[in-house]
Amino acid sequence: MQHTTTWGKLISKKRFESSDKKYTSDESVRGEFQRDYDRIVFSSAFRRLQNKTQVMPMPESDFVHTRLTHSLEASVVGRTLGRIVGKSILERNPALTEEKHIQEADFGDIVAAACLAHDIGNPPFGHSGEDAISSYFESEAAQPFMQNLTEAQRKDLLSFEGNAAGFRVLTYTYPEHCNLSGGLSLTYTTLATFTKYPKESLPVIAKTKNTSEKKYGFFQTEKDWFNTIAAELGLLRKGDGDTVFYHRHPLAFLVEAADDICYRIIDFEDGLKLGLVPHKQGIELLKQILNDDPNRVSTIKFYDWREEIGYLRARIIGKLIDECSAVFLGNEKELLAGTFDTPLINLLDCKPALDEIKMLSIEKIYRNKPVLEIEAAGFEVLGGLLDACMKAVFLPESKRHRKLADLIPTHYINLPDGVSDYERIIHITDFVTSLTDQAAINLFRKIKGIELPRMY
Repeated sequence: MQHTTTWGKLISKKRFESSDKKYTSDESVRGEFQRDYDRIVFSSAFRRLQNKTQVMPMPESDFVHTRLTHSLEASVVGRTLGRIVGKSILERNPALTEEKHIQEADFGDIVAAACLAHDIGNPPFGHSGEDAISSYFESEAAQPFMQNLTEAQRKDLLSFEGNAAGFRVLTYTYPEHCNLSGGLSLTYTTLATFTKYPKESLPVIAKTKNTSEKKYGFFQTEKDWFNTIAAELGLLRKGDGDTVFYHRHPLAFLVEAADDICYRIIDFEDGLKLGLVPHKQGIELLKQILNDDPNRVSTIKFYDWREEIGYLRARIIGKLIDECSAVFLGNEKELLAGTFDTPLINLLDCKPALDEIKMLSIEKIYRNKPVLEIEAAGFEVLGGLLDACMKAVFLPESKRHRKLADLIPTHYINLPDGVSDYERIIHITDFVTSLTDQAAINLFRKIKGIELPRMY
């Protein structure tokens, strides 16, 4: 029985479902993992993150982060984390360079690419959008369309997960678009690093303390594909033989850390600059994380508190990168053995101050009245869109529903014969989750007759 894995297995340049075997790139110019990063940047799913909620839904201020800017910043932090960790790993494992030609930059590119894509499957309206989709499939209106689904298929929908939708974005090609499979055809290592929750939706691990078991990372449509990736990289299996359930790829902990650092600190910065949190209180909290020597004398004088916050944020991110890297390297053996399963940020000395920032952000920013109002409206919008699309696909005999079907891009509904009800539903969720916040609202208004399109 395998009880550990190795970096030699975990770092692979093999591409998922790739057919471009004749193509050989000059890795001295652009490495395989940098190609992953570039493919994500040029994808339409990534571009749509520019109008998806990060902190404030549909912000009027151009300062506030969207999912796009958050993902870019997380990738920058992730690249540094990866390179710091990669340097030490290569020193300990010189064969990686000598035999597999792995460089320090490769680790940075892997983590940066996975960070860049970590929110690529998120629906409109942030995490409340996931709840809205789950809520629809729990409703009576959805039950007639779910009668032929297995328990696991139903669970995918009843606990809809943006991480699983993201894995599908990266690995699935619509038959109407191309006869090749494999989505963006990323490397196995980048896909595994992206997958923070390497399990299917069942079983649910109640009250688990293991961070990788709290959610799931792929739908039933992609679970066989993840098995292929896990086998190629030697990921350690959990659970019984019938369940697709693995220990994380170790580098996924760096993706989680980069996301944690960015949303914890930069979302808080957004809240301060929007006036949702008193800036003096915020500055004191940020200084607690730095825990500077009281005798330290700074020659910098700030005349604008916003500029001081930016300075503190930059120093804090640097500090957290160094400390998370040290925690990772200090637990390398446990990570390879699958006995480490907690967020790196939870093991830092400054965790009490980070927790205080998190609680204040929840109270003052994420539960701010305008945010809650738009999220509540999002339930109506996404539920209404899903219901209309489900009827358009499953009840096409109605003239009204046929009209609705004409509004859905054909690659989501023109599927090969023999496709299951579950796959048809997943394609519908693909469409709804692909929408930006504003596009979802506009389409909902039109199909409800609230707003008529302009005629040219």
